[in-house]
Amino acid sequence: MRGLSSFEQSVMESAADAPMLAQTEKWAAVNSGSRNLPGLAAMTTMLADAFASLPGAISLVDPAPVETVRPDGALAMVAHGSHLRLSVRPEAPVQILLTGHMDTVFPADHSFQALRWIDPVTLNGPGVADMKGGLAVMLAALRAVETAPDAMQLGYDVIINSDEEVGSPSSAALLQQVATGKLAALTYEPALPDGTLAGARAGSGNFAIVITGRSAHAGRNPQEGRNAIVAAADLALRLKAASGAGFSCNPARIEGGSPNNVVPDYAVLHVNFRPKTFADQQAADLLLKDVMAMIAREHEVMLHLHGGFGRPPKPMDAQAEALFGLVRQCGADLGISIAWRDTGGVCDGNNIAACGVPVVDTMGVRGGDIHSDKEYLIVDSLAERAQLSALTLLRIAQGHFTTGVKA
Repeated sequence: MRGLSSFEQSVMESAADAPMLAQTEKWAAVNSGSRNLPGLAAMTTMLADAFASLPGAISLVDPAPVETVRPDGALAMVAHGSHLRLSVRPEAPVQILLTGHMDTVFPADHSFQALRWIDPVTLNGPGVADMKGGLAVMLAALRAVETAPDAMQLGYDVIINSDEEVGSPSSAALLQQVATGKLAALTYEPALPDGTLAGARAGSGNFAIVITGRSAHAGRNPQEGRNAIVAAADLALRLKAASGAGFSCNPARIEGGSPNNVVPDYAVLHVNFRPKTFADQQAADLLLKDVMAMIAREHEVMLHLHGGFGRPPKPMDAQAEALFGLVRQCGADLGISIAWRDTGGVCDGNNIAACGVPVVDTMGVRGGDIHSDKEYLIVDSLAERAQLSALTLLRIAQGHFTTGVKA
């Protein structure tokens, strides 16, 4: 480890010695799918106990109310789990944010529930990479940093939300509130298997369009009906055809319909947009509204739009490049090569960057095949990434990153 002071080397040893594998195995054994409220409650208790080893105040934050569109087009409230917040030294001169999520994409009835060793250094299991391993890395890094004198210069908030995998609808306002004014942020999504980080990210918008037509007998007087399913299909095809260089559109699902002898009078179209820039997001939003107006006029139906762009695009601006540069230098001092590339995936890093806060959002473990039953964690990366985070945090505390520019 070249370029490290003696106390930095001591902190690195502390980070690597943390029981991260045991924590990851324990946490991954608990199903905490985004809709599994009992599982999320169990995870919240376990995480609160673990993060209580850090100084500061731990609190549970109630989820914000969230509406969803049911298959019949009606609106309903959807429940989410509580979010965990830890606040340490809010009076310190340097303030940063660290975030992670406790939920996974695997519901309580999913077949993928158990851990399995693929080989001596590769662990397969639900959430081992995304991101229970990342939470263990975050905790190990923070505990190690707390052993250093420079820690007194560093204040931080930790947010671990329960709904990241469904777009953070009940925690977005909390993230915005806590991120505002922070110098920088680190988020613990997994890196790629070779350690590559996510740089710029596209944005994401999820929409449900409720189409109301008019029912009629399919044989006797179909001309008097207004077919909502046909209108939804036409809308889906036009939106998909308009996908271009700036954004993509994925029509994901059409719900509704009627018996075969009835012209269907309602349908719900669910679509996702992925804009690359804020200008692309505005273009996609305008397109959606324009095409909806055409469908309403040509099919003589009514349309109601629900949803929005919950994940703004995350560009690589000068501040973000400076923070990535600091992480890369820390990696070099540890003998780790750090690279990054743009991605179409989204996470809470999008929301944090939208607050004007530079963020590196793949500080978690190296792993792969996330969101599938082949998800795996490269176990050696636990110590590696804990050291990378700990050194980055120390260098921030030492003033190597100020107002988005390396000191």
